[in-house]
Amino acid sequence: MIPVTSFAGKKVALFGLGGSGLASAQALMAGGAGVVAFDDSVASIEKARAAGIATGDLRNLDWSKVSALLLAPGVPLTHPAPHWSVDLAKKAGVEIIGDIELFCRERRKLAPHSPFVAITGTNGKSTTTALIHHLLKSAGRTADLGGNIGTAVLTLGPPRTDHAHVVECSSYQIDLAPTLDPRVGVLINVSEDHLDRHGTLKYYAAVKERLVAGVQIDGVAVVGVDDEWCAAAAERIAAMGRAVLRISVRKRLPEGIYAENGGIFHASGGNTQLLARLDNIGSLRGLHNAQNAACAAAATLALGLDAATIQNGLRSFPGLAHRMEQVGRKGAVLFVNDSKATNTDSAAQALACFDDMFWIAGGKPKTGGIAALAGFFPRIRKAYLIGEAAADFARTLDGRVAYEMTGTLDRAVAAAARDAEASGLKEPVVLLSPACASFDQYRNFEVRGDRFRELVQALPGLKRV
Repeated sequence: MIPVTSFAGKKVALFGLGGSGLASAQALMAGGAGVVAFDDSVASIEKARAAGIATGDLRNLDWSKVSALLLAPGVPLTHPAPHWSVDLAKKAGVEIIGDIELFCRERRKLAPHSPFVAITGTNGKSTTTALIHHLLKSAGRTADLGGNIGTAVLTLGPPRTDHAHVVECSSYQIDLAPTLDPRVGVLINVSEDHLDRHGTLKYYAAVKERLVAGVQIDGVAVVGVDDEWCAAAAERIAAMGRAVLRISVRKRLPEGIYAENGGIFHASGGNTQLLARLDNIGSLRGLHNAQNAACAAAATLALGLDAATIQNGLRSFPGLAHRMEQVGRKGAVLFVNDSKATNTDSAAQALACFDDMFWIAGGKPKTGGIAALAGFFPRIRKAYLIGEAAADFARTLDGRVAYEMTGTLDRAVAAAARDAEASGLKEPVVLLSPACASFDQYRNFEVRGDRFRELVQALPGLKRV
């Protein structure tokens, strides 16, 4: 835990008692703050009380004595409407912050030049975060991994000059971190997302940009420049006098890091160096993973790793569960768990990686169906349709791709494994990349992916990759 001493002797109101909220309350208390916490869930309030956290309805609080409102990232700050606790804090002139902001304040007190890497982007931020952490660890550096990736940042070890913190930041968390100042900031990409929480794409992009615009004077902003929002952000940050390392997977850069023909290259001062090759690294297949790897290489290069160390780390990266996860092989058949692909954009990234696919798709449908994936249909040998979206997907595939209405994941895995084995193809792939949410049949995409892995690993003769 990181005790938060910046509010010692002061009162902090806290709303949202999920994992990060509980951790924040405990960290504030450990640092000497008085905390009053609340949540819309009675069960969450009881859990906090059992952990020794003082609770109370914030509507009955004397806000004139409150120094800050600590808001959980899932609680609306601006859109579609501010939460009632936000309104109360604003009326009282009380600052509204989140746990990433608390971490930043403690870091500035304890070790302001420690290797703090903050990562954001619409797509790829979890993989990039995990990859940076893996590269540092494989190089023998001490490093903690946390933030939006699943571990509350305040549960990590305290900042030290010789210890890295690699922290994934969602747009919600950035919105609650007004003084976010990493030593290395990474902005991978920006595309339309979370407009229900940010109102417009312009505002959403501006929130993302704040992470890299806030890098320390002696730090580095790593910015992907393959979309207009990030390209413009890179120009603005460079104009501010910050060091900017641009990343591209679509074009050669005269200055920066780019991916081309399976290699990652660093162009600087008229010279170009091969940093690493991604050939035959199964956990980093696809153009999207080339972007993730290029961003991770740039971040670790900024922290002093050399090309050979980066290459070795990339080769040993196991990948993340449910994101192009190689579950195993049965004979020539490779089984891949991409349950995280809950929309067509994500599924397209997986479908672009293979030529002979036995595709498991479906679930709770999203607007537009799978018509946007038509360019990949020639690569699909057969589709196995599950969940609520099955009938709609079948109409799109009819006459273009062979399909089977399997309905459930267990039937889909059995049928796809059977057909892939019988296909005689050199490298058939059974791919779960649903292009749908999971909520019709599973609590979340992780549970769906875990079930896929369980079913595949039960197949006789399967070998782990």
